[in-house]
Amino acid sequence: MKPGMEIGRQETIEIKVTEDMFASFEGKVVHPVYSTVAMVYHMEWVSRKIILPFLEEHEEGMGAAVEIKHINASPLHSNVILTATLTAFDGQQVFTAVEAFNEKGLIGKGEVKQVILPKKVIQEKLSISSK
Repeated sequence: MKPGMEIGRQETIEIKVTEDMFASFEGKVVHPVYSTVAMVYHMEWVSRKIILPFLEEHEEGMGAAVEIKHINASPLHSNVILTATLTAFDGQQVFTAVEAFNEKGLIGKGEVKQVILPKKVIQEKLSISSK
């Protein structure tokens, strides 16, 4: 990784809840609100933004763990702001704390772990898992 990544670094994304983000199973909407699945996706995305400026050409990040608490609902067309804060890294493992807020307050919080690996190692892992 390139130098310069420091504890406390933050990234933020803002999304508007759309119907494709609703809580659903097998194509059937269970609750017309921002789903936990969508929240996990956005928590991973905002956490990835932490590492992007520091990846070397031969490196890539892979999600390794997500821990989440979905605290409150967020309805259609509500705005959700997710902020990731770098809490720890050791050169290969990167940890972020993430919070999600809508207009009414905190709706989710969690932690994301990413692992930085050479692209070659990732390719090798993918070829093993596809056999």
